Amino acid sequence: MSGTTIQDVWVDQVRLPAQQPFRWRDGLPGSEPERTGGVLRVRTEDGVVGSAPTPRGVIAADLVERRVRDELIGQDALRREWLWHRMWELDRIEEFPLYFLGLVDVALWDIAGRLSGLPVHGLLGNFRDAIPAYASTVTYSSIEEYLDIADQCVERGFGAIKLHAWGDGRRDAELARRLREHVGDGFPLMYDGSAGFDLADAIHLGRALSDLDFLWYEEPMREFNITSHRWLAERVSVPLLVGETSDGSHMNIADFISAGTATHVRTSAIFKGGVTGAMRIAHLAESFGLRAEVHGMGLVNQHLCMAIPNTTYYEALVWGNPISTDDSVGADGMVRAGAAPGFGDLDRV
Repeated sequence: MSGTTIQDVWVDQVRLPAQQPFRWRDGLPGSEPERTGGVLRVRTEDGVVGSAPTPRGVIAADLVERRVRDELIGQDALRREWLWHRMWELDRIEEFPLYFLGLVDVALWDIAGRLSGLPVHGLLGNFRDAIPAYASTVTYSSIEEYLDIADQCVERGFGAIKLHAWGDGRRDAELARRLREHVGDGFPLMYDGSAGFDLADAIHLGRALSDLDFLWYEEPMREFNITSHRWLAERVSVPLLVGETSDGSHMNIADFISAGTATHVRTSAIFKGGVTGAMRIAHLAESFGLRAEVHGMGLVNQHLCMAIPNTTYYEALVWGNPISTDDSVGADGMVRAGAAPGFGDLDRV
């Protein structure tokens, strides 16, 4: 163990500027004011430091100080599996926020990559070297503005577009119809409800998306009740993408799958217990012939996209007008694997 023994754990707090205002849907703000972010650091006796960024620096620092540091110091940083289970044990006491639960795991994978000289996607076993990105919109003011944004996305190189819209089933259905007419048949379109609907409105919109050949219908309702998702799946034919913010990593996703609600499931480092949890979900979905689509942007999720065979796109947020987007997306709409050890530069929150 020697040099890979964890010697210290801390959070570097970072002041984050106010974001350009946007929302995911009516009533659900996306942008945030000026705030304190952070980067979790785990250092071994040999001085190797693994990092994991979080937009919640104050909360992360408190949990590290009170609960996590003493658990990790003296442990072998390469015992990722045991430490992943240990974080779930601590969750029983703390009820960690989903965005915190995987931070330690991300930092430990970063250490492993730096020790080996390999990028994390190389440690996981590369499946691909590049993946297409889809433009994941914020919510805009009108159908006409969405059509303009779609043109900008296509010109930017995106080969697929996902809507975040108003959260009004009938208005959103009309937007979906107009966008399909605008981009033509065969252009991949997705819709994300950001958990805005009850069952009745989810069915109404889902039937419209079915007729319009949308690739998936994501998070139509809050994910507390799996039965309501089963009822929705029985009433619409558009593929459902579920499990984005459901607690419990692969254990909860297993119930969504067994209930017949899923054609795709969500996996990610931020909401599913880090890289270890994300890969569990991907393999679980693959065993049922389902896709595990990676949720969210950033370096860690780029590595997951390169390693998971049953994922099809990288999610690139598009905001503002004219549009801004993730600078990792090439002019051809592709995201390519990085070669730096670990995750590369994780200091950006």
